[in-house]
Amino acid sequence: MAAGRPLTIGRSLPAVSLVGGVVADSPLLTEPDVDAVAVPVAPAVAGDEDEGPQPRRGAASTAARYGIDLAELAERAGLSGAAGEASVVQLPRPAGSGVTLPWAGLPPRIVLVGIGASTDTDLRRAGAALARATRGLRRVVTTIGDDAGYSASQAARAARALVEGYLLAAYVPISLARTPSVKPSADLVLLGRDGTRAGAAVDAARTAASATWLVRELASTPSSIKNPAWLADQARRLATEAGLQVTVRGPRELAAEGFGGILAVGSGSASPPRLVTVSYTPPTFAADGKHVVLVGKGITYDTGGLSIKPREAMVPMKTDMAGAAVALATVLGAAKAGVLHKVTAVLPLAENHFGAASYRPGDVLTMFGGTTVEIANTDAEGRLVLADALAWADAELDPDVLVDVATLTGAATVGLGRQYAALYGTDDALVAALERAGAESGERAWPMPLVGEYEGAVRSSVADLRHVPEDGKTGAGSVTAALFLRRFAGERAWAHLDIAGTARATADKHEVTEGATGYGARLLLRYLTDLR
Repeated sequence: MAAGRPLTIGRSLPAVSLVGGVVADSPLLTEPDVDAVAVPVAPAVAGDEDEGPQPRRGAASTAARYGIDLAELAERAGLSGAAGEASVVQLPRPAGSGVTLPWAGLPPRIVLVGIGASTDTDLRRAGAALARATRGLRRVVTTIGDDAGYSASQAARAARALVEGYLLAAYVPISLARTPSVKPSADLVLLGRDGTRAGAAVDAARTAASATWLVRELASTPSSIKNPAWLADQARRLATEAGLQVTVRGPRELAAEGFGGILAVGSGSASPPRLVTVSYTPPTFAADGKHVVLVGKGITYDTGGLSIKPREAMVPMKTDMAGAAVALATVLGAAKAGVLHKVTAVLPLAENHFGAASYRPGDVLTMFGGTTVEIANTDAEGRLVLADALAWADAELDPDVLVDVATLTGAATVGLGRQYAALYGTDDALVAALERAGAESGERAWPMPLVGEYEGAVRSSVADLRHVPEDGKTGAGSVTAALFLRRFAGERAWAHLDIAGTARATADKHEVTEGATGYGARLLLRYLTDLR
């Protein structure tokens, strides 16, 4: 990097603080660095055609303190109260020194934010809208999510959803430009909320958002910087800083231990592969605690190898290691959250390039543990590095639960689009728990079948397995990829998340950001937190 700004992985998020009190007399509003007050607006009451959008908790006090009719402003701005709407009211300054306006000494902006029905999804979207509407400001005070009718648990849940949405949308993309083009979001103050329970909810939101930021940062780093060695170094640094155990295997160790898949995929690149393990063990690991192993696909760039991709398909391939980033961010988040279970991240890292030493269609590879695999398409490399890592984890780590996550197949995107990941598994309880964690975190997954009739697609006449179907008759590319991976998970409770569609976005939408989305870290953290 001869030019531009230094690249920092693991940046700080905006601050979030809890302050008791109400808008009517809070001294916060007179502090000079508070640039805006944000209040919630809900949709009109169903069946009442004459009613417009309805300002909610804190809006009446704000209107009284400012001397402004907020309901009229919301209607004039065309707001409906739907979740994710936001309108910034810029208050005018006095024309001369002899004029005193009602809002003199108060923040010069009021932000009206739609909250819909105040579900978790609605509040997450409200937080995201607020973050985008207040970029470049210093501090924003809000009463959104503070409802007089909430129980303590409901208030904590609302605070978590709001803050999570705010911090996720506050993400500033990685940039090597000398002058950043995106301004940071403001620090957030939640007015009317304090106490242990609310503080814990905000901490949980911050941990989840931090994990997502890390995935986005790693996945967005250009592959001119990010090769397997660089990514392994980042994992080592972050794990060491968190006090976790980390091991990095290089080409020599991989060859000695028989990781034929990882070595073959990395054989065409000048940047040799790595296998990284990062382990967290809780300080008080109970006898009934689980060991969860997360395996993440870590292809730091994917040309397709000898089965080369079209140019357009290569452009986003710096994000093809998103699965490894998710596994790493999850184990770091688990340690930060004090999860009660042991968690190990296994990161098979390689660059799928082409050269004189590239592996070829027609080759037969010997994977870790001795299974032989016939190669038909070098652009189906992800399942090979995952197969090695899964087989090793099954043999050496003795997990109770084994989960892999990968940007694996275009078929998953064709079938489910970009809103749902494809979820496969051999254990119904595990699949149900992951689906539930996805719904609660906002990172949704759709359970898919491991169709027994499709097993023939991964049979080979010259090896134990064929890694892609011999012909196009079977279809169901995401299913056949999962069937291949299942052969390497042993008898463990195993699940596979194909995040090819959800890991990338073409535009900002609510808490999702354009480019690398960071999908998966929040889902897995929620699963680990809820695991009993």
